[in-house]
Amino acid sequence: MSAPTWAGVEKGTALPSQTFTFRRGDLVRYAGASGDFNVIHWNDRIAAEVGLPNVLAHGMLTMGTVARVVTDWAGDPGAVTEYGVRFTRPVPVPDDSALDGSGGGSTVEVSAEVTDKLEDNLVKVTIKATYDGATVLAKAIAIVRLP
Repeated sequence: MSAPTWAGVEKGTALPSQTFTFRRGDLVRYAGASGDFNVIHWNDRIAAEVGLPNVLAHGMLTMGTVARVVTDWAGDPGAVTEYGVRFTRPVPVPDDSALDGSGGGSTVEVSAEVTDKLEDNLVKVTIKATYDGATVLAKAIAIVRLP
């Protein structure tokens, strides 16, 4: 698929939907990269003690991963000039049962569409991200500069 152009995109244009699965290994790698070692992201006992259904994916990991729907569509992560969300629900991540990390995990379904065509080759993209049928990111909006 070739990158979209501002002239070729209309309001209502749907971006290709994607699904992303978060596994415990992803949480460990993100914690190491970000320095966010909060125990609710890796310790089942602590998560249960504070009333969580399981350990949770980092909010910024979820937010960054969901943005891939837009960056993949635009063909250039640098085309995104603004991106913001409201966190509405966490993504619980059950323990992987397979030694190779292929089992378990939580899948987030993401769809998006162009909801406005702005000046200066900019488009507004509204993103919908759900886990288990519930919205996890509200008011997820990206502003994208297209050629």
